[in-house]
Amino acid sequence: MSTTTLRVVLDGVAASPRTARGTYSLELARSLVTTAPRGCHVHGVVPSLPQSDYDHIAERIPGLAGLFKSALDRRQLAAAWQHGFTRLPGSGMVHAPTLLAPLYRHDTVEQPGEQVVVTIHDAIAWTHPELLPSRQAAWQRAMGRRAQRYADAIVVPTHTVAAQIADVLDLGERLRVIAGAVSSALVVGDDADARAEALALPERYVLAVGPFGGQSGMRELMWALVDLHAPDVALVIVGADDETELGRIQEDTRMPSHRLLRLAPLEDADLAVVYARASALVVPSVAEGLALPVLEAMSLGTPVIHSDASTLLEVAADAGHIVPRHDGATFPRRLAEAVRDLLDDRAHADELSVRGRDRARAFSWRDTAEKTWQLHADL
Repeated sequence: MSTTTLRVVLDGVAASPRTARGTYSLELARSLVTTAPRGCHVHGVVPSLPQSDYDHIAERIPGLAGLFKSALDRRQLAAAWQHGFTRLPGSGMVHAPTLLAPLYRHDTVEQPGEQVVVTIHDAIAWTHPELLPSRQAAWQRAMGRRAQRYADAIVVPTHTVAAQIADVLDLGERLRVIAGAVSSALVVGDDADARAEALALPERYVLAVGPFGGQSGMRELMWALVDLHAPDVALVIVGADDETELGRIQEDTRMPSHRLLRLAPLEDADLAVVYARASALVVPSVAEGLALPVLEAMSLGTPVIHSDASTLLEVAADAGHIVPRHDGATFPRRLAEAVRDLLDDRAHADELSVRGRDRARAFSWRDTAEKTWQLHADL
């Protein structure tokens, strides 16, 4: 019987602590292995890494049929693929869980098994480029143009992102909406108390989970929590990627240091405890793509307060407390009132907890993987 190989670019899988996109790549690869149709095998594609990282990948994704190891590190590989240099050996299907992908001209008629699918998680590089580092935004737009020219299909996580991408890239029928899900390792263990103590978690707090680019609304959140209408509650920030900028925001807003706990990116076992013990997750974003923290919090029964950014509305559905951003001047005050009201209304918090758990169960990695296999079969 003939075999079919799907080569998956494992972008960020070896990163520790995890990133949202690294988690997406890891969980998708695992699920593609476990749902592979008969006669199909999954190979990984990785940039140059230390041997210990290769071993780590093999351990985290059991069942990989092989691992193609580039001689280039991630930065070099991103630059090479942006300009169409260096291809993968052999032929067949390629699936990239991010825009890091070998995009080049190929003939799907003469070589029907030759196909490349990429994933675009958000449209911020086009809709709000000022909110990203200029080099990052430029690279994403450049890879978007290559995807427009050479990708056989483009996966996006929500219909909102699909509409935004369709406005800036001429992709026709090649767009496919396939959502992600919560990490299978995001579980509260029996050692939750010890982990909470080690992290020095406050008794009562609201939570924000990074990364915290300009689109995150972190400045408005800190203003909200020092507002006269806000409750006296701590703010825990997980995944601060720019400590200097957060320090400036704290200074500008006069957020007291004793009410602010900044944590580095956490492994899933610690992150699960932080989510589960929070009074609420607050997501005041201007724009979002994956919106993974929303689903993560909901999966653990944590109420979510979020802005009316279109992706957040789609992902959370009716399971979150919405604070519209229509008036920027009053947004921090309204955010403060939302936090106060939720913390004072146990019945409302419990209702959001139940709705959130139900909403999170609507997303699964098995479903994501099966739709991904179907997409490649359709091509």
